[in-house]
Amino acid sequence: MKTLKSANYLKEENNRIDIECDHGYLLHLFILEDDIIRVAFSKNNQFKLDRTWAITPNQTDIQWQGRERFSTEGFSLPAYHLVQTQDRIEVTTDLLKVIVHNPLYLEWFYKKDDRWLPLAQDRKTGAYLFALDNTKVSHFLIRKPNEDYYGLGEKAGNLNLKGHRFEMRNLDAMGYNAETTDPLYKHIPFYITKTDDVSYGIYYDNLASCWFDLGNELDNYHVAYKSYRAEDGDLDYYIIYGPSVLEVTKKYTALTGGMLFSPKWSLGYSGSTMSYTDAPDAQEQLKKFVDLCQEHDIPCDSFQLSSGYTSINDKRYVFNWNYTKVPEPKKMTEHFHNAGMKLAANIKPCLLQDHPRYNEVKELGLFIQDSEQDVPERSVFWDDEGSHLDFTNPETINWWKNNVKKQLLEYGIDSTWNDNNEYEIWDANARCYGFGEAIPIKLIRPLHSLLMMKSSYEAQREFTPHLRPYLISRSGCPGMNRYVQTWSGDNRTSWNTLRYNIRMGLGMSLSGLYNLGHDVGGFSGNKPEPELFVRWVQNGIMHPRFTIHSWNDDKTVNEPWMYPEVTDIIRDTIKLRYKLMPYFYNILWQSHKNLEPMLRPTFLDHENDLHTYAECDDYLLGKDILVASVVEDKQRTREVYLPQNNAGWFDFYTNQYFQGGQTITVDAPLNKIPLFIKAGSIIPMSERTAHICNEKDNIRILQLYPLQENATISTAIFDDDGETFNYLNKQYLELKCYLTCTQTSIELTISKMGEWQPSYKELVIKLPESKNRTLIVNGLPRNNGDSILLDDIPYKEQL
Repeated sequence: MKTLKSANYLKEENNRIDIECDHGYLLHLFILEDDIIRVAFSKNNQFKLDRTWAITPNQTDIQWQGRERFSTEGFSLPAYHLVQTQDRIEVTTDLLKVIVHNPLYLEWFYKKDDRWLPLAQDRKTGAYLFALDNTKVSHFLIRKPNEDYYGLGEKAGNLNLKGHRFEMRNLDAMGYNAETTDPLYKHIPFYITKTDDVSYGIYYDNLASCWFDLGNELDNYHVAYKSYRAEDGDLDYYIIYGPSVLEVTKKYTALTGGMLFSPKWSLGYSGSTMSYTDAPDAQEQLKKFVDLCQEHDIPCDSFQLSSGYTSINDKRYVFNWNYTKVPEPKKMTEHFHNAGMKLAANIKPCLLQDHPRYNEVKELGLFIQDSEQDVPERSVFWDDEGSHLDFTNPETINWWKNNVKKQLLEYGIDSTWNDNNEYEIWDANARCYGFGEAIPIKLIRPLHSLLMMKSSYEAQREFTPHLRPYLISRSGCPGMNRYVQTWSGDNRTSWNTLRYNIRMGLGMSLSGLYNLGHDVGGFSGNKPEPELFVRWVQNGIMHPRFTIHSWNDDKTVNEPWMYPEVTDIIRDTIKLRYKLMPYFYNILWQSHKNLEPMLRPTFLDHENDLHTYAECDDYLLGKDILVASVVEDKQRTREVYLPQNNAGWFDFYTNQYFQGGQTITVDAPLNKIPLFIKAGSIIPMSERTAHICNEKDNIRILQLYPLQENATISTAIFDDDGETFNYLNKQYLELKCYLTCTQTSIELTISKMGEWQPSYKELVIKLPESKNRTLIVNGLPRNNGDSILLDDIPYKEQL
């Protein structure tokens, strides 16, 4: 490894400043926004990989062949000020300043109250290291004692990553330990640094396997440092100034394309287990699930069809229906649809060597190729060897899309479950087509999972252009937020997993993966005992993805009715989710429109409350609901810290009011997950607790949680048909609500936008005891529980 030392100004072009370094390297500073500056190194003015598939600042989809690395399209490219001397180059925007020192290291500052304050600084003793063979790259920054770190996507352990080292190398980590296992499924090289005063993010746009050290490593020859090391690829990173953690997360998510707006039914309970499709009578087992949901009165909106439907003997063959197990797929899908359930089918991007269509695909040249021979690469896959499809080949994309349509969608399958897409190909130089320019797999391994989901997404769009697609993917990289819902993979059944999956999910959410969940009950290991299963379901309903899924080692199946003694609790718990479905859908819309995380660590909205930074099992669902999951066996009371929000909190069940900034002890009987609602919130609810059906959802409740002091809070509540893109043509209903509270009155002012007409024709206004305060709705006195007709609500200007 060689350290770059010199830094000499060369030129400026299109908001890019080029700086000449050692060994043929150029440092490029891209002044993209006042709060985002990119640092990239090229060798002889060429990048190792001249494209990116992550960056799309205008929040549109990206072209198949990627975006040119030198492109600045979509950024505002603000004015900046440059000063250069013999030993430094200083670049200043309205919010950020970076000084490129000579000898080379970078120093960053942010503006606050017209003063420039330190933000970050490279290590002076070797900030940038490059291998002589132009492979490995490293970046070192100074690590300060008061820094905390969050992000890196899907990582085991605590939410705060401080003091640990992490690897990114996508693996099928079956049965992982949620506290310790590393690496896992996803490649998200982005993390947030938070100090006492400010936060910033750093995103490394490199798809090669890499390592982050956030305080684990010490070296006496250097000051304390944190580091990024990649086995190959470009050293290309973005500094994203907050100043808050929330703002960093939202800016990073915008940078990588925003958030998919999936259909409403994707928020319902989704059943799944490998057991049904592995059974010799899979079709009957699957139909029986539908019947049992109805028998036990369990609301369910979809089922995730595991890969056993493709099997020949004990192995899986993508796009191959096993007609012995599933003799009539169309009748099976019709049975689900008649019950109001959609189907998502598992698909895999690798064809086993004895796949019935292997030779067809080989002759078409659709596989990634061996590094030395003119044959497809072979890798271990599902107890055999197989070859991976090359999604950088347009012909592969067309083949995949055609099969998604012909083998799934035409059979009545509604959605794709993109699974086992980690691309564990260890022939590092296996050749990918690269859209006409060959690329070794080591540079783009996670890209294939991204292009796989993009292919599935486009197939669904083309098949039903009027419907919003819903997709699931286990593996991925930055940009996957544009296409899919995701989950934390094949977790292992234990109380410890329940606890640490919560923290893992919050880390994913801070990394732009807002629509997520976990395999409720645990995927591998023995079945959960009744109490663990109840607590896992209670936690699961408070995540965007709620799926009970399993492949239990003891050959059992995780099902809502698996324990008769607690089936009533499971049913009521799932129905609670459906009661809150309007709230879930609204925060899904907010995540799409305003890039607001759906799952939020408590500090995200309470950065001034130092107590919220302690590791805990609590989180916010949206901005308004505090979830205090029970993650310990036989626990019947629970301490809950209520963040200081200067408004207070209401117990969801009793409506008892509590001041914020205190720890309370609450009852946590087996049939209840402690929930608290922020004062000043308006929570939309439904009385319908069956599967999602707009036509039958005819009562909408607005539950008010009034402020105790004089103040006004505004809230927007969105609804539409839940399935189509018609909301883009004014076919939506958005309620704009202002809640004004005084010592004598609680006043709600509602206006509406949009032209969509829901089945509910009135809003039922409810609130806790008003303590002699008068309820006023749109200027008229009302009683608690009164209704207001939608037709009587005035219109505001359209969106």
